[in-house]
Amino acid sequence: MINRTVLVGRLTKDPEIRYTQSGMAVANFTMAVNRQFTNANGEREADFISCIVWRKAAENFCNFTHKGSLVGIDGRIQTSTYEKEGQRVYSTQVVVDSFSLLEPKQQSQQRGQQSNASDALHDNFGQPTNNNDFDIDDNDLPF
Repeated sequence: MINRTVLVGRLTKDPEIRYTQSGMAVANFTMAVNRQFTNANGEREADFISCIVWRKAAENFCNFTHKGSLVGIDGRIQTSTYEKEGQRVYSTQVVVDSFSLLEPKQQSQQRGQQSNASDALHDNFGQPTNNNDFDIDDNDLPF
């Protein structure tokens, strides 16, 4: 069986780190991931994916990311259940095995220092981070 998940998106808020009783780091965060298609109004919708990362990777993730950071993650889907007020609750999240920071450090820091980060995230979500246009001839494509 295969359980692999690869996602690219932006953090919806700063990751939250905590430590288990044995001292192991664990961080939770949510990624906004654009869908590949548009809705009836021509707008892209996003999915908001809950993620968790453990150990040293959790500390590194929290040290180098913040709300709005563009990251790629590789992991697996995990489901769990728990009781809340006498009712069984199901949750699904991605357990991160590895991650990549997908924008330059300077650009990431600038994004984190913006006073109106949520507006910038909304206005620029899913847009390329630079304006380098390029032209590809159909004859150059292998298919």
